[in-house]
Formats: sequence, structure tokens, C-alpha cells
Amino acid sequence: MSTLLILVAVVAVLYSVSADIVRMKMQKTDDNTFVKNLLSHVLKTKGSSYTVKGDTGSIVINDYQNAQYYGAINLGTPGQEFQMIMDTGSSDVWVASSQCDDSCGRHAEYDSTASSTYAANGTAFNIMYGSGPVSGFQSIDNMNWGGLKVKSQEFAEVTDASGLGAAYKAGKFDGILGLAFPGLSVNKVATAFQNTVEQGLVQNAEFSFYLGDCERDAGELLLGGTDSKYYKGEFNYVPLTYQTYWQIQIDGLNVDGTAYGTNDQAIVDSGTSLLTGPSDVVASLAKQIGAKKFVAGEYLVTCDESKLPNLDFQIGGVTYTLEPKDYLIPDGKICLFGMMGLDIKGPKMPKWILGDIFMRKYYTVFDVANSRVGFAEADHSTRCLQ
Repeated sequence: MSTLLILVAVVAVLYSVSADIVRMKMQKTDDNTFVKNLLSHVLKTKGSSYTVKGDTGSIVINDYQNAQYYGAINLGTPGQEFQMIMDTGSSDVWVASSQCDDSCGRHAEYDSTASSTYAANGTAFNIMYGSGPVSGFQSIDNMNWGGLKVKSQEFAEVTDASGLGAAYKAGKFDGILGLAFPGLSVNKVATAFQNTVEQGLVQNAEFSFYLGDCERDAGELLLGGTDSKYYKGEFNYVPLTYQTYWQIQIDGLNVDGTAYGTNDQAIVDSGTSLLTGPSDVVASLAKQIGAKKFVAGEYLVTCDESKLPNLDFQIGGVTYTLEPKDYLIPDGKICLFGMMGLDIKGPKMPKWILGDIFMRKYYTVFDVANSRVGFAEADHSTRCLQ
């Protein structure tokens, strides 16, 4: 599952298919709704750390909330539609099962008896969330996403979703589609994108996220490549340090002359809405900019951009600047600071997460073939003015 899933913000509603790239359109909620949903949730949540236990196949995650981007896929023949979170912070595909108890609410449920291409597997699927377990079993069926038909995709049917609590039961997404590496999978199964590549459905083993900057321009997930209309200049690439998450090394973060996070590990995660860093480091940074602690690692700050510094991330010798307008999420006269404290435990685990706030400013390509991530400044210049 994703490291930190914060906001129900976007739903993919349209697809277009070309010979080279598959596009998945997205939409975005307004900032006020984002803040209200976020703060409503964190008031009810305790803890903001997670641990991945790769040896046992269990994943422990605290502070789970609804995620930000989701779009439709179809499983089975004929296709059964599910709204899925597109998440680079996890690797499994799972949906609610027709055998799920009332913990799945009114979500779409996969019915294996209605599919002529279903194949039984039965391997147990178990994840432990901070508020309880999510469990089910593995199945195999054809999957269609963005017009691409993936044969024999192994996925999980969830029969007990109580660990997700009300965030899932009342949420708009039906499941998760993980875009990280197979090693992060609970049962180490082939990922949806891995199967897409191996079955020759895309020419290039890469995908990219363009995250829009307004409701009109919500963004796209592109399978198999990038689109030059979405960015300025050229991509700067950074090699992966580990192939589980999309994990890289950052040179550091400079805030008005103060250095943080020198040579730390970070992951690029579409399933995390904010930036995150170690709790003590973020507390120091928040104090520096005058942000006040709220709850569960979040901070509130003035919306006066003139009084706030830039956040300058150095990655691979390149500086990526987030201005106040990029990291402030307004709700009236008070803004949510777009970075929260999160303590990630475990060997080789990252200390920082570059979530959607970073990916919105920098169009991101996830290059499987070359084990690297590329960043280019996103071009939002005209689409929100139309």
C-alpha cells in the first residue's frame, strides 16, 4: 500500500489510446475541500509513522487516508469496472470482492462467477493498517486499463477492509493499483505495469504523471512515455538507489540558507499528497518559517507568500525550487503547510517523500527500463486560463 494516502482529490474519467502512449485523464478538487477533508481526518487519527516488514510479507501503515488520484480499470470478461488509486508507493492490485463483508461499503465488488476468464489462485492476501487488518485472497483475470488489455493479471480480492475504516467505506475509490516494483508486493507478484510491458502493450517501459494545477486542468497518467506539451526544457534524470519504491538520494534541502536532509534517501510517491520528512527536521523547518503545529505532523501557516521562503531541493546536482505558491494549500486566511512530519522506520527506508506537491511542480517520468526517475518543470501556463 502507499506510504501515506492523504486526499480524495482526483478522478480519472476519460481515456485516449495512441500507438505509442496511453493517456488517462484526471480531475482535481478545489483546495478548500482538500483542507477540510484532510483536517477532518487527522483530528480522528493518532500516529503518523509506518513500517514495511518485507521479510514477513506484511505491511504496517498508520495515518491512512483516502488517496489523491484514481481512475477506472476493468477486470474480467465481460469487464467489471473499478475506480483505482494510481499509486507509485505500492505494487499490488486489489479490489473489493463479492465475498467482502459490510466493511467494503457500497464499493464495486469483483464477482469471479461473472467472468469467463477468471482463474483461481487462492493465496492469502494480508495487510495490517493502523486501525485494523485488510485481508482477502489472490485471483487471476484479464485487466483493461486505458484501453490496454493485460492478460492474466494477478490481483487481490479483499474480503475484510475494516483496516481502512470510514476513509475507504465512504470513499470514492474501489481499490489500489500499485506502480512500484514487484519486491514491494505482499506476495511478490508481477505488477500491472510489468505485465503491460512484458506483453508488448507499450513501446517504452516508462510512465509519467502530469498533475494539473486547477480543476479544469487536472492532469494525466501516461503509460509508455511522456508528452512535451506538459513540460518546459529537458528532463533531468536521477538513478534509483533501490528498486522497491521509486527511491532516490537527495543532496539536501535548502531553506533560506539553512540546510536539511543532506544526502538522505527519498521516494517519489503519487499516493502521497504532501511532502514529508523526519518529524524533528520538519519541526525545525516549520519553526524557521513561522508555521504552527496542528495535529498528526501537520502545520498551519500564514498565506502571505511574501513572508515565506522558497524550498530548494537539490537532487542529482540540480535545484528544484518550490515557491510558497507551490507548497501552500489555502483555506481562507490560513494555509496548510505542504510538508508534514513522518518518521519512516526500517533498514534502507527513505526519510523523505516527494509527493504530489513536488510532482505537480515537476512533471515526473518513471523509467523502468533504465531504473531512474526524471523531472522537468511542468507547464501549467495556458491550460488553466482556457
